[in-house]
Amino acid sequence: MNDERDRVPNGGQRSGGRTPFYRLPSNQSGSSVFEDVEMAQDELFSGPIAESLPSSISAFAHRRGRADSTTSFAYYNEDEDDAVDIEDDDRASHVYDDGSVVIDIDDIPFGLGPNEEEESSEGLLETTLDHEHYAMRRRSSTYSRNSVHSRLLRSESGRTDASGGGRGYGRASQKLYMVNEDLTIVIAGFRTSRVGFAAYIFICFATFGLAYLLLRWLPRWQVKLIGKSCPLRECEWVVLENQWSEMSVLPVSSRLYDRSMSTVFGAPDKMYVQYLEDDADPVLPELRVLIYRYVRFFFHPLKDKFVVSTGWEDPNWKRVRAVRAGLDTDEKEERENVFGANIIDIEQKSIFQLLVDEVFHPFYIFQIASLVLWSLDEYYYYAICIFLMSAGSIVTTLIETRSTMKRLRDISRFECDVRVIRSGFWTTVPSSDLVPGDVYEISDPSLTQFPSDSLLLSGDCIVNESMLTGESIPVSKIPATDETLHDMKLGASTISSEVARHFLFCGTKIVRVRRPQDERDDQAVALAMVVRTGFNTTKGSLVRSMLFPKPSGFKFYRDSFRYIAVMGCIAILGFIVSFVNFLRLGVAWHLIVVRALDLITIVVPPALPATLTIGTNFALSRLRKKQIFCISPQRVNVGGKLDVMCFDKTGTLTEEGLDVLGVRLVSKSTNTFGDVVAKAESLVPRANFGINDENRYDTNHAALFTMATCHSLRSVDGELVGDPLDLKMFEFTKWSFEEGRHGGGDHEDEDQGGLSPSIARPPPVTLYDTDDYGTVQGQNAPIELGVLKSFEFVSHLRRASVLVRAFGQQSVDIYVKGAPECMKDICRPESFPTDYEELLSHYTHKGYRVIACATKHLKKLSWVKTQKMKREQAESDLEFVGFIIFENKLKPTTAAVLKELTQSNIGSIMVTGDNILTAISVSRNCGLVDRAAHCFVPHCVEGNFQDPNADIQWESIDDCNLKLDNRTLLPLPISSEQDVSLPYDITNLSNYSLAVSGDAFRWIVDFAPADVLQRMLLRGKIYARMSPDEKHELVEKLQSIGYCCGFCGDGANDCGALKAADVGISLSEAEASVAAPFTSRVFDIRCVPDVIREGRAALVTSFSCFKFMSLYSSIQFTSVSFLYASASNLGDFQFLFIDVLLILPIAIFMGWAGPYPVLSRKRPNADLVSRKVLTPLLGQILICISIQAAAFLLVREQPWFIPPRVHHEKSNIKNSENTALFLVSCFEYTFIGVVMSAGYPFRQPMHKNWPFVATVTAALVLITYMVLEPAHWLRRLMQLTPMSYSFKMTLIVLGLAYFVLAWVSETYIFPHLARAFGKAKLALTNKPKQRKEYKAIAERMQM
Repeated sequence: MNDERDRVPNGGQRSGGRTPFYRLPSNQSGSSVFEDVEMAQDELFSGPIAESLPSSISAFAHRRGRADSTTSFAYYNEDEDDAVDIEDDDRASHVYDDGSVVIDIDDIPFGLGPNEEEESSEGLLETTLDHEHYAMRRRSSTYSRNSVHSRLLRSESGRTDASGGGRGYGRASQKLYMVNEDLTIVIAGFRTSRVGFAAYIFICFATFGLAYLLLRWLPRWQVKLIGKSCPLRECEWVVLENQWSEMSVLPVSSRLYDRSMSTVFGAPDKMYVQYLEDDADPVLPELRVLIYRYVRFFFHPLKDKFVVSTGWEDPNWKRVRAVRAGLDTDEKEERENVFGANIIDIEQKSIFQLLVDEVFHPFYIFQIASLVLWSLDEYYYYAICIFLMSAGSIVTTLIETRSTMKRLRDISRFECDVRVIRSGFWTTVPSSDLVPGDVYEISDPSLTQFPSDSLLLSGDCIVNESMLTGESIPVSKIPATDETLHDMKLGASTISSEVARHFLFCGTKIVRVRRPQDERDDQAVALAMVVRTGFNTTKGSLVRSMLFPKPSGFKFYRDSFRYIAVMGCIAILGFIVSFVNFLRLGVAWHLIVVRALDLITIVVPPALPATLTIGTNFALSRLRKKQIFCISPQRVNVGGKLDVMCFDKTGTLTEEGLDVLGVRLVSKSTNTFGDVVAKAESLVPRANFGINDENRYDTNHAALFTMATCHSLRSVDGELVGDPLDLKMFEFTKWSFEEGRHGGGDHEDEDQGGLSPSIARPPPVTLYDTDDYGTVQGQNAPIELGVLKSFEFVSHLRRASVLVRAFGQQSVDIYVKGAPECMKDICRPESFPTDYEELLSHYTHKGYRVIACATKHLKKLSWVKTQKMKREQAESDLEFVGFIIFENKLKPTTAAVLKELTQSNIGSIMVTGDNILTAISVSRNCGLVDRAAHCFVPHCVEGNFQDPNADIQWESIDDCNLKLDNRTLLPLPISSEQDVSLPYDITNLSNYSLAVSGDAFRWIVDFAPADVLQRMLLRGKIYARMSPDEKHELVEKLQSIGYCCGFCGDGANDCGALKAADVGISLSEAEASVAAPFTSRVFDIRCVPDVIREGRAALVTSFSCFKFMSLYSSIQFTSVSFLYASASNLGDFQFLFIDVLLILPIAIFMGWAGPYPVLSRKRPNADLVSRKVLTPLLGQILICISIQAAAFLLVREQPWFIPPRVHHEKSNIKNSENTALFLVSCFEYTFIGVVMSAGYPFRQPMHKNWPFVATVTAALVLITYMVLEPAHWLRRLMQLTPMSYSFKMTLIVLGLAYFVLAWVSETYIFPHLARAFGKAKLALTNKPKQRKEYKAIAERMQM
C-alpha cells in the first residue's frame, strides 16, 4: 500500500494532458452507499434488521428530502451543484423490486439538442410519474418536473476538459447526502499555496507558536491562508465538512492504475453504455483515493467527483458456478490495492500524539498560561498545586483514552487463518489477506466467526447474529443462487431480507456449518465468497458508529460556553479598569500586566468545564450498579428532559416467549369455528394417526401438521433453536424434528430444496387414543412428514409456507401460517367460516397473538416439480384451517412503570409490528391508555392507503358510530338517536387516544396536511404494524414538533429508532450495545424511570455546579477588585485554601447526592440563558458584592486598621482589608455551596448527602477557627492581621447574614422576581414566550 500513498508528480497536469474522458454534467449522484452507520450518535447500521427489513433502499426514500440540508457549508459553491448528490446505487435511474424508479437528475447526460433534452427528461419523468405505486410517487417527488427544466442541462456541456472559461476545468466542490448516516457532507478540493505556506511558517515563528495554536483551533483560517481552491480532479488535499460543521483536512493519494473503471466503480451505468458505446468501460489511468473516517472515496473521472467504495460489485458476479473458481494472485493484489486489507484496525495514536492533542486543547493552554502568570507573580505553591492537579487530570485522561481505544480495538480487530482458493489451488492465508471475490472454506472447524461480509455458495450454516441485532436467536443460512447474485445490492442502505438468507455478516459467530451433500465429491466443503472487507463490512460500520457518534447538541453545553464567553468579556473589562488603576498608582509595568491578566483567570475559572461533568459521572456510576450501561455520557443529562417515551411491545412491555393458549379450527359442518383445543393430543382423536384419502382434508390433521412442519427451527447439538414463537408452537405438538441436508446451491430456483428433507415425527408412545379402561392400545402409526421445500417468513408477505410429503406417499401437502390479514388474499373465500372476523376481533381485543393456518393438497407431484414451484404458486387457492392462539403476557414491572411515567407527566407510546387490535388490548391492560377511554383507528372509506386521494375516516374500535373530524381529529358530535352504551364500559371521550397502523402512518406522513400529522403525533398512543424504518421516522417526527423523545426496545428491528431517539435504551445482553446510548441488562422497563431520575439529578447537579462555580468566580473577582484599588491582592496560600480546600471538595460532593425516588411532574430547567437561571444568579452576585462591600467599609473604620502599602514592584498582602475580605469571602464560598445544592424534587435532600455535609461542616469549623483564634503558624501561613474580638464577631454575623439572605432570596424572592420580569417583558413587547410546538398543538386541540 506504500505505492498508493506516493503522489504522482504533477499528477494534475498529467491528467490534463491525456485524452479526456467524455464528461457528463458535474452534478451526478454519488455511486454507492456509505452503508452503515450514522457518524453521529443515534446511528443506524446496515445489516439484518430481523425479518421486517425493507426489501430495498427504497424504504428510506421518505428521508431523502432531508438531503436538501439547510446547513450553510463554507466550502460549497452552490453555483456548481444545483442538487445534492444522493448516495444511491450508482444509477441515475434505478428500478426497484417494487417497480418504483428513483431518478438522479444530475446523471442525465449532457450534449443533447434542445428537443432531445426535453424529450429525454420528459421520458424519464413519465417513467416515474405514471407508475401506480404510491411509494414511487414519493420518491419521484424528490425531483419535480420544475426542478428538471429549471436546470439547463445543455449549459453544462461546455464544461469539458478543454474548457477554458468560467470555473475552468472540473468542479472544485461537491455535496453528498449519506442515507444511512443521515449526514450531508461537502468535499472541496485544494492545493497548497507556496506563498501562503511560506507566510504560515513565518507567522508561526514570528509569534513564537501562538499563531500555530490559533490556526490549530481555527482550521478554517488555516485553510484560507495556505490553501488554494482547485478542481477535485487536480487537488492535493481536500476539506471535508459535514452538516454538524465538523471539518477535516484530508490528503488525496494518487497512483498509476491503468485498469478498467469497473474494477473500482462496478458495472457501468446503462447511460454510459448507451452514450460511450464501444468504450463503456474505459481504462482508469490514475486512482485517486480519499479516506474519511476509515471509508474510502474514489475519484470518478466521468462523474467528476468522489464516490464511496462500500457498494462495489464485480460485474462478473452473475452465476454461482462461475464465482466458485475464486481469484488469481494478480487480481487479488489489484483488489487489495483498491479496497485495502480485510481488517478492522483502529488507528492507535501514540502517547506523544495523545499528549499533544490533550495539552493543545484551549482549556489546558489557558491553564498553562495561568500557571506561567502565577509563577511570574510568585504564587509558586498555588501554581505547583494546580500543575499537579492538571497533570494528574491529563495522565488520567490519557490512560482512559488509551484503554478505551485498546478495548475497542480488541473488540473490533479479528484475524484468523482461512483456506482460500487462489489461482485454482487451495492455500491457507491470514483473513486480513482476503479481498472481494475470494472464495474460502467456512466448514473449517477452526473458523469461529466470519472474517468478512460474505455470500454462502455451498453447504448450510446456523449463525448467531446477536452482535449486530442484539437478539441471540440463531439464524439459518442457505446457499445463494444466481438470482441472489442478481438481487444483491451492496450499495443499498440495507441487505434485503431475501438476500440476507444467504448473507454471512462479518463478525457473526458460527453456531454450526454443514458441508453440502455432493454425490460426485465426497470431499465437498462449505464455501463462501467475500463481498465486502474491512471497514466496508457491517461490523466495520458498527465500529465507526462508536468511534464517531452523532453530536447530541444539548442546549445546556452550548449555553454554558456562551456564558463563559460573556464572563470573559467581563474579565477583559476588569483588565482594562485594573490597568488604568495600576497606572494611576504608579505600579511597575510587569506587575500591572501580571495583575490585570490574573483577573481573567479569576473570572473564568480553569476548573469550570471539569465541574460540569461531576454530576454525570456520579450518575453513570449509580446506573452501572443497576446494570445500566452508557456509551454516550452526554445523553445522561438529556434523559432528564424527556417528554415522551416510546416502547416496543414484544420483549419490552410483554414477555418475549409466547405460550400457546390453544387452537380454534373451522368446523365444516357448521362453517364456524369449533371450541378451543388446548392440547395437541386432542387434535387427532382416532388411533389411526396416519394419513389416508378419507381424512386427507381433516382440518385437525392440517393444523397439527402445520405446527409440526411450518417453522424455521434448526437442530444444534441435539437441541432445537430458532424463533421463540416457532419453538413454542412446535413444543406444543410434542413431536420430534430431524433437520435435513441442503444441496450445493447450483439450483436455478429461488429457494433451496432438501436433498435430504427435514423430517417431523410424532411421539412414539400412544398419546392420541386410549380404550374405555384407560389401557394403552399400542403405538402411533409410524408416520414421517418430510419437508421438501420451504418458503421462509418474509416481512412484507407476513407468512411462511412448506411443501410436505408423508413417507410412502406420492402426494404433497402445502401448509401455510401467517398473519390473519394476509390469508384473505391466498385462501378460497368459501373456506372462511362465517364468524372469522368476529373471533379474530375477540382474541385481538383481549391481547392474544393470533396466527392463521391454511393448506392445499396436491395429489401427485414429483420432487423436481416441488423444487421448481414458485412461492406464488404454492401460496394460492388455499383452504383456511384455523387459528393458533398465543398468550402474550405482560412483564411484571410494566404496569407499575407506565403508571409512574403517567403520573410524572411523561407520555408513553407503544410502537410495535404486531396487530393493531392486539396492541390496543395490551395498551389497555398495562395502563398505557385509559381503559375507559375511546381509541380511534383510521379506515379508508374510499381508496386505500396507497392512494394519495383516499378518504380516511377515524372510528372508535368500541363504537363505530363515534368518529373524529378528519381535519381536526376532534370527536364529532354524537347523534341523540345513537346508542352509546358499550359492553366494555368505555365512557371517556375527552381523554381519547389514536391507534395507527403502519400503512396509515405512511399515508398521513406522505399525503395528509401537516396539521393532521401533528395532531396525530400528539394524540397517537399506539402504532402497530410498523416497520423498522417507520419506527425510526416516528421518532424523528415526534422530535420535529418539539418532543424530547426516548425509545426503549430489545430487538434488531428497533436499532434505527434507538439511535434516532434523544435517549435510546436497549434491553440487551451486551454490556454496552452499539445500538443505543444506554443498555440495560435487566430485561424490563424499570430501567426507564431509573435513567430519567438519574438524568434529572445529573442535569440539576450540572446547573448547581455551574452556578456555584460562576458565583465562586464572582466572589473572588469582587474580593480581588476591592484589593486592587490599593494595589493589594490575595496571598498565595489564601488562593490555595480557597481553590483546593473549599471549592474543589464542595463542587465534587455537591454532585454526590442521588436522585429523588419519586419522579416529579415538573421537569428541570435546561435553558441556561433564561430568566429562571440568570435572575437568581445575578441576584446572588449582588448579595455577594453587598456583603463584601460591607466588610470592606467596616474594616476601614476600625481603630486598629492596618492599611495596605503600595509597593511598585510587588503586592502588599498583609493588611486588614485583605484579612477581612478573605475571611468573609470564605463564608460566602461555603454557604453558596449549601444554597446552590439542589434537593427536592429532583435530588435527595441535602442531609442524605453525608460527604457534602461533612465537607461543609469541616470548612465552616476551619473558617470560624481562622476568624476567632488561629494558631500562630496558620496566621503566618495565611498572612492574616490582628483584629478585635468585636470585629471577628461582626465577620461571623456577616457570614450568617449572607447565608440567610442568599437562601431566602433563592427560595422565595428570586423565582417571583423572574416571573415578574417575564410579565413585564410580555407587557412591553407583547411577544409571548416561545413554547414547544407540541404544547401549542395541544392548546389548539383543547375541546
